[in-house]
Amino acid sequence: MKVSLNWKGAMEFAASSGEHSVTMDAATPLGHDKGMTPKELVAVGLGGCTAMDVAALLKKHKQTVESFDMTVDIEKSSGGHPIVFSSATLTYLLKGNIDKEILIQSVTLSQTKYCGVSAMLSKALPITYKIVLNGEPIHEGRSHFGE
Repeated sequence: MKVSLNWKGAMEFAASSGEHSVTMDAATPLGHDKGMTPKELVAVGLGGCTAMDVAALLKKHKQTVESFDMTVDIEKSSGGHPIVFSSATLTYLLKGNIDKEILIQSVTLSQTKYCGVSAMLSKALPITYKIVLNGEPIHEGRSHFGE
């Protein structure tokens, strides 16, 4: 994988990989808030990686998903630089005719075997997760990859 960054002025950069691009920027006063920050993009990558795993596994098991939303809550370190992520909580919010055990298994597989972003980040910070199906919490766990 190769990613290119092009400076647009101030703190704004356009990042591209293949045919796709995204704008990064810093909040004012350093930047003009024209895009996500690099740390926000890491959080988006974490959520996107595991969401795609879960969606693929649910499709494989022929589950009827009406909606699939996620939140990625990140805690940041305090007390000096660099400011890094100190913990993350992933919340999977699904609705539909979905077998509870298949959903739990899908998320667990993502967070123990398949999600490369979770695997990388879990070496640096704890990642926990919650699963909510049709408005009801059904499971909580922690990411672990060969620990």
